[in-house]
Amino acid sequence: MLANRASQLGDDWIWRVRLLKAEILVWRGLNDEVLTLLQPLVPDKLANQNYVARRLIILAMAQGYTHRFEESERNIQLAEQLATAAHPDLLGEIYLVRGTLQVDKGYYENALKSYRIALQKARELHQPFLEANAAGSLGYASTWLERYDQAIDWYKASLASSDSFGARATSAKTLGNLGWSYHELGNLKDALQHFEEAEQLSKQAGLQVDEGYWRLSAGSVKFDQGKYAEARADMLESLRIAQVLHDDSTVTECFQNLALVAIQEKQFAEGRHLLDQAIQSNASTHDFKSEQYIQLLGGQLALRERKFDSAAQQFTTLIADKRTPTSLHWEAQAGLATAYAGLSKLAQAEAEYKQAIATIAAAQDSIEHEEFRLSFLSSAIRFYDEYVNFLLSQHRTLDALSLADRSRAQTLEHGLSPKSSSKIQKTVSIPALRPQEIARKQNATLLFYWLGQGGSHLWVITPTNISLFPLPKGSEIDSAAHSYLESFNGPLDPLESMNSNGIKLYETLIRPAESRIPKNSRVIIFPDGGLNALNFESLVVSAPKPHYWIEDAAISIANSLSLLSRARTEPPPKSANLLLFGDPISPAKEFPRLADAADEIAAVTQPFPESHRSLFLRENAKASAYYQSDPGKFSYLHFATHGTASRTHPLESAIILSKEGDAFKLYARDVVEQHLNAYLVTISACNGVGTETFAGEGLVGLSWAFLRAGAHHVVAGLWEVSTASTPQIMGGLYKGLNEGKDPAVALREAKLALVHSSGPYRRPFYWAPFQLYSGS
Repeated sequence: MLANRASQLGDDWIWRVRLLKAEILVWRGLNDEVLTLLQPLVPDKLANQNYVARRLIILAMAQGYTHRFEESERNIQLAEQLATAAHPDLLGEIYLVRGTLQVDKGYYENALKSYRIALQKARELHQPFLEANAAGSLGYASTWLERYDQAIDWYKASLASSDSFGARATSAKTLGNLGWSYHELGNLKDALQHFEEAEQLSKQAGLQVDEGYWRLSAGSVKFDQGKYAEARADMLESLRIAQVLHDDSTVTECFQNLALVAIQEKQFAEGRHLLDQAIQSNASTHDFKSEQYIQLLGGQLALRERKFDSAAQQFTTLIADKRTPTSLHWEAQAGLATAYAGLSKLAQAEAEYKQAIATIAAAQDSIEHEEFRLSFLSSAIRFYDEYVNFLLSQHRTLDALSLADRSRAQTLEHGLSPKSSSKIQKTVSIPALRPQEIARKQNATLLFYWLGQGGSHLWVITPTNISLFPLPKGSEIDSAAHSYLESFNGPLDPLESMNSNGIKLYETLIRPAESRIPKNSRVIIFPDGGLNALNFESLVVSAPKPHYWIEDAAISIANSLSLLSRARTEPPPKSANLLLFGDPISPAKEFPRLADAADEIAAVTQPFPESHRSLFLRENAKASAYYQSDPGKFSYLHFATHGTASRTHPLESAIILSKEGDAFKLYARDVVEQHLNAYLVTISACNGVGTETFAGEGLVGLSWAFLRAGAHHVVAGLWEVSTASTPQIMGGLYKGLNEGKDPAVALREAKLALVHSSGPYRRPFYWAPFQLYSGS
């Protein structure tokens, strides 16, 4: 019946339907069906139509996706000739396909040129669907060129376009590709969210191949999060889908990722079997990217099996291949370094470690958007850990400390460096540090922590000595710190209950250094990992009489030795001026008026004459007033307001002010843009320090932003602060500063007044959230 109907409608109708179906099948990843469907030639009587050129375009796409590159290139050239002569409206699609072929063959710069022409054609001919795809493809090529911030910008432009006219298939692919950019930048939370959204949207759009691929991608993020069982489950489900659909490329990637899980869990025989399956699966497609990754995994497996010669050979071959992307390049360099160390070729091992770190630093420095730079080391910090342990195995304590410090606060230092020298140092030498001179200049004992997977380390630095102490592995310390912080929300005083985690953390983190810390002296902490969220002052010293460590030392936090070496040590400024924002009009129900804001403002302003203070209160406490007040000219900045901390986008953390139209937030990203020279910025807001810890950077939020803007010191809250106790702490802080006391000493004395009180405010929940951070 259908055949009769088709006969009645003629070849024109048949080819319209055939080409539409073929295009749908390509989007669904069913390329073999496309090749069968388009095997017949277009009849000569339809030569004046664009069917011949469209058939060639779709054939080229399917052939490219199945790595039949010669056939694909031949067909796209024929299509271009036809389109140039008679169907110029197809040229944009042709350049889009050509760009994809170039990406698959590793010619990424050429692909960018093709995609830009496709975008230009789409805009000239008002083809929104093509425009969305071209923008997304520019993001795809930028990803392979490791220009991740540019890729994200292109993907977002594509997503906005495709969402506007309901192109679910395009949106699904763009969401997944966004996920890959975030993954490469170490932003695992955003990566997983985008992969899961892409998987769901692909399912709704009937894109079965993509659905399986984004499931695999989500599994790879879970692997990086250490959730190996969940990762394996996702990978196995993706493998099932890919095998049913004969998607050889995804089958290969599934075997690769499953091999990675097996290697991580020390199932070496299973890892070897899975790699062999990956090699067999890739034999039909000869995808060089998969070949490279299989080689990397083969080298890593050989390392774990202590077959160092074999590992070195595989890593050397990978490093020599000019097509190797940076992310694999530094893994191969670090792997080669480990292989050389296993072969006792120590000089060669160190040379490779240096090259790996230099490659990582160069990649991070090439990222333009500050927020993307922040998460970059999340996936690369383990290479620093390997190098640190290598140096320590040779008893090179100072070199290991210098290298560990090099990983710290790189984004912060990048922003604070003069523009003429803002590039992070990328030489392969370990930067020289003089830690004892820093301790002498600061008149303090420095405690530098390094939390590692296999074990952790503490460097104790005094003006006369550097000592190194081994600590438990990072996961154990992180767990104890998290549990101790959780106890603050309970009804028991950690001191009175002799909280076991509070005691354990002191014994682990401070006791080794205790003999080197004079009573009531200054201590500067350089935390790592979960220790960034811990207030060290609140740790419980069990003997001779139980007390909080704040009784023994004036404690502050620093980001890196390098930055602290450049910090000024002058006393509080005389004839100082104050810029204060406080007690704003409530902009929303979730930000009610702060009951004790007026008391706090009175306590803070009391030491300052009226001529030396600029106050923006109630309806005048607006974000625009901050910009217009020239904040760079003030000695002190104080914010007595609510605050928010963004876990997924820390530079979206904000100080809550009075409404201007619909706006009422002073964002961290905007704070960074206003240069400061303030001696102290105080943020008496909830979670002012931030809630998300980034490898190398620590907690990033409002306090980080003010340091980045140039503040010398910042006081901010680690958790939701009590408005009832805040006026007392702030009053004591500014009273001490007015008397010429160091900020660490002034803040400590204000807190001790509460610790020694008889009421509930003696508990750490009320005084411990506020910490002092030292900057430039």
